[in-house]
Amino acid sequence: MTDIFQKRLERHRDEMRWLYMELYDNGDMYGELEQRCREFYMERSSGLKALDQSREQDSDWYKKNDMLGMMLYIDNFAGNLKGVQDKLDYLEKSNVNYVHLMPFLDTAEGKSDGGYAVRDFRKVQEKLGTMEDLENLTKACHKRKMSVCCDFVMNHTSEDHDWARRARGGDGEYMSRYFFYDSDVIPRQYEQTVPQVFPATAPGNFTWVEEAGHYVMTTFYPYQWDLNYQNPRVFNEMMYNFLYLANRGIDIIRIDAVPYIWKELGTNCRNLPQVHTIIRLMRIISEIVCPGVLLLGEVVMEPARVVPYFGTVEKPECHMLYNVTTMATTWHTVATRDVKLLRQQLDIVNSLPKEYVFLNYLRCHDDIGWGLDYDTLARDGMGEVPHKKYLNDYFLGTVGNSNSRGELYNYDPVTQDARFCGTTASLCGVEKAGFEGDAEGMEQAIRLDLMLHAYMFMQSGIPILYSGDEIGQVNDYGYKEDRNKREDSRYLHRGAMNWENVRKVKDSRSVEARIYSGLQRLEELRKAHPAFASHANAWTVETHDQGILCLGRCHGGEKILGIFNFSEEAGTAWIDEADGKYMDLLTGKDREAKDVKLPGYGFCWLRRKSGK
Repeated sequence: MTDIFQKRLERHRDEMRWLYMELYDNGDMYGELEQRCREFYMERSSGLKALDQSREQDSDWYKKNDMLGMMLYIDNFAGNLKGVQDKLDYLEKSNVNYVHLMPFLDTAEGKSDGGYAVRDFRKVQEKLGTMEDLENLTKACHKRKMSVCCDFVMNHTSEDHDWARRARGGDGEYMSRYFFYDSDVIPRQYEQTVPQVFPATAPGNFTWVEEAGHYVMTTFYPYQWDLNYQNPRVFNEMMYNFLYLANRGIDIIRIDAVPYIWKELGTNCRNLPQVHTIIRLMRIISEIVCPGVLLLGEVVMEPARVVPYFGTVEKPECHMLYNVTTMATTWHTVATRDVKLLRQQLDIVNSLPKEYVFLNYLRCHDDIGWGLDYDTLARDGMGEVPHKKYLNDYFLGTVGNSNSRGELYNYDPVTQDARFCGTTASLCGVEKAGFEGDAEGMEQAIRLDLMLHAYMFMQSGIPILYSGDEIGQVNDYGYKEDRNKREDSRYLHRGAMNWENVRKVKDSRSVEARIYSGLQRLEELRKAHPAFASHANAWTVETHDQGILCLGRCHGGEKILGIFNFSEEAGTAWIDEADGKYMDLLTGKDREAKDVKLPGYGFCWLRRKSGK
């Protein structure tokens, strides 16, 4: 088996060494990295090595049309890791074969940022279980052909991490792993060029550490200390943590806050060239030690800054990236009933190389940031500040004939900027209709919810559900009673899974059953048709109705059109696809792909039966 490692190493060694020396010019540290990679390979289980080889032979395994993900908080979903293992039947029945376990590594109570302030990269939070429980879960998932994703927080550690504790005590070796300054001179220079991530809840990019008598860089929260990747020891040790998690059976490593990893004075400390060198090195290391493991980048920025994190076809970086801008543009489209900007965004994504895979989603654990194409909107007379305010007011339910319910996140009273929180169902009107006992409103809310999911399933890439969305779970306002959560409105959509409501899916009249069964039908159709594969050709079609979007997909001779009405009013997609007869996949009935009429928030998937 060492021959396999050696062949992989030889294939990549020249580039890996060249990139490492470009960053660090330290042959000894490079030699240590190479040796430790060999050790992690030797420690990797025979089952994981077999999985690696299988995926090497089928490198497109994650690009197929049967992929469906779900992101979930372990405690909210099932109490602990053992509980998640007990719920695998439910996940399998829900067609899920990609399970994203939200942050579960050790954190300090009250200073965890939802798990993103890691105290120990090799320990599970005690309330969630142990590393042995994690390995048992990943093995059980692999038996069911499910992949497991976890978060790897590379940018920073908790202030309670062992390195941070040693640094706080004045140990120079560990202080050099962070950004420490004994006066505010250099921190003030950084502040001139580095934007603030949380200007309202955590202003500034530095925190005074009384015990050390120094300032330390804290881009996110004061208890999250930024790591200094100019120090090769930081890079090496974090790569060892990455490989440790891979050897526990993790299939997808979600790299948190990728653009922030490298810092340099006089820059905005975002998207610097060295970040790409680090991610390329990480990709090479994974291809040598654990080629069955995928890298998922969290890059919450506009398309021009997102796409470079795929690298190039010849020198790839991340295997997958989140389709963040499309997600935000989707909700903009719901609020404006105008598909123009969304169509433009989808055209950009569809023009990219098919090797690039996006993860598509409606909601996730985080807020919705309104990172839209404001240059395009400005040409239509929409200013950035007033439009953001309109969007936030719309989803608060106060303007635009909105039925949405949610809350602002990180409101800045100076700029009046804010992001938004809420579950898919609550944003679609399920919460409001349920509270008011409005049957007609509930019909409309369910149609909108299912239409948005049907549209998401038509996008190129892997669709990801947020736990609870499959049953239409609404906002949970109970977080306001928890002193460790009440200042963070993102917990509004991080409520515990309601298993009582899950049982309602057996009652066909219930809201839960209608959404769950509706999604299951869409998921089964998606799995059955090759045109939904990631590498299929995809395009948009002009509908001549500002509220209706039409997407086309074609692969292996199969062609499917998806037509989606983003307005609550009935409309017509004025298209004329005269290239054969079509069938409505949801009804099984023949239907012309011409002048397609849809009810408010209606949709259809049309499959061409034959060509000319």
